[in-house]
Amino acid sequence: MGKLAEIKTKQTELSVSDFISSIKDEQKHKDSLALLKIYKKISGEKPKIWGSSIIGFGKKVYMSPATGREVEWFKLGFSPRKANISLQLVLNIKKYSAELKKLGKHKTGVGCLYISKLDDVDMKVLEKLIGIAAKAK
Repeated sequence: MGKLAEIKTKQTELSVSDFISSIKDEQKHKDSLALLKIYKKISGEKPKIWGSSIIGFGKKVYMSPATGREVEWFKLGFSPRKANISLQLVLNIKKYSAELKKLGKHKTGVGCLYISKLDDVDMKVLEKLIGIAAKAK
């Protein structure tokens, strides 16, 4: 194993419940509590705050195939952002187009799924995708 690269976003000792309590938007607050339960159940991991606004579960060393650089990162996570909720599934989300078609209103990034609120998506499909991501590690 090579030397771990230093990155800005690291696991902190900040309180997850304090962070969620600080979310002003009522819908995002409610959705964050629901996601917290789902991620805990599926991952079997305790949530930790990464950086200032990501709730991460588990820890893993990832290596970039392009640079060979290794970083310590969470296995799964989510972040209630102003514009949307970002679900970091840390997998090639585009490979799951059949599930994504059934999911409901969302956008995708490289390893992320972006949703406005949980009411916009099929929760069974969302839980399936989180489960796939949890097993892919």
